[in-house]
Amino acid sequence: MTSVAMVGLVIVAAAYFSVPAHAQMADDSLKIYAVNVVKTPPLQGPVAGDGIYLGEGMVITAAHVVGHWPFFTRPHVLIGGQDLPARIIKEGSFETTDLALLSVEDVQLPVSLRLRRNPLCKEAPKIGMLVIDVDAAGTTRAQVISPLTIAPELRTRFNTLISSEEGSGSGLFDAERKCLLGIMSAKIPKYNYQLNNGRMAATTDGFAGYFVSASKIANFIPESLRF
Repeated sequence: MTSVAMVGLVIVAAAYFSVPAHAQMADDSLKIYAVNVVKTPPLQGPVAGDGIYLGEGMVITAAHVVGHWPFFTRPHVLIGGQDLPARIIKEGSFETTDLALLSVEDVQLPVSLRLRRNPLCKEAPKIGMLVIDVDAAGTTRAQVISPLTIAPELRTRFNTLISSEEGSGSGLFDAERKCLLGIMSAKIPKYNYQLNNGRMAATTDGFAGYFVSASKIANFIPESLRF
């Protein structure tokens, strides 16, 4: 194997990012968009997942957070200090597009949320870029990584990845532009590839986080929500 090809297979381990105080404050300002999506399966207790407020009363989350039978699970959204019933506008699936679009009555939202619009990123994610994962509990910084970090048979389907696993339905934001880069969907095993006795050997290296990209979100939601 040539040195150029070997460089292409080098895996960069997930890094810990030292975030200055002013940057942390900017990161935390994104928490206003974070919501909890709660469903109650029959004969079970409530189950909470994450979601992100887009604007105009619309919330985006992962389809599997809502589940296959929303009619029975009666999803509702915890947002802006309110517990609001949610209507399913559109739902994909984990096997196709892992997104669900929910609607709440925006007249019940505080003005600070009612007037907000959450813009989607227009540029595709780039390997190495810093990102911010946002959920109701807080914010975490990570890094976009190459699909070469996961098993070859998964690279086509799960081709947008970050260096750490995060909660399903949480929002991934561009750390510089603060636009919505994607919605977290799944954790995928990572591998560390090394040349051993002339052969490439793989060892497990934790999990990467797969996210549904902003371009897929734009294709999924109505054009009026592509802020």
